[in-house]
Amino acid sequence: SRLARKKGSVVRAQWAGFSLDLLITPAGLTDLAPAGAPADLTLIIAEQAPWALAQSVLQGKAPAVKIEGDVMLAAELGWLADNLRWDIEEDLARVLGDVPAHALAQAARRLVQALRPLLARVVHPGQGLGAGT
Repeated sequence: SRLARKKGSVVRAQWAGFSLDLLITPAGLTDLAPAGAPADLTLIIAEQAPWALAQSVLQGKAPAVKIEGDVMLAAELGWLADNLRWDIEEDLARVLGDVPAHALAQAARRLVQALRPLLARVVHPGQGLGAGT
């Protein structure tokens, strides 16, 4: 309902030469915006290095973002980012069933845990797993 007030607005997310334009629907959801639609809000992810960005996301940190455009829309998106969490396991369960979704989500959590030290070493050599490793 928070985004429904901004129906018709286009949010552009940009990172390292890639961009994604999303249209806010009357239901307060998002859909791909029509080609060439002007953005009401542009969110530019400042971190250009893929490994550093991946490490930040895996640690649950939001990357630094430059904001251009509709500040009220940015505030609504900020509130949603702070207060909503995607329950990917529940969404997978609707498609795959409860048991496969749980197993897949558990495997993904183990993979994330395993990748964190590696990403820390790639982004910050000499840190993460201790000196000399």
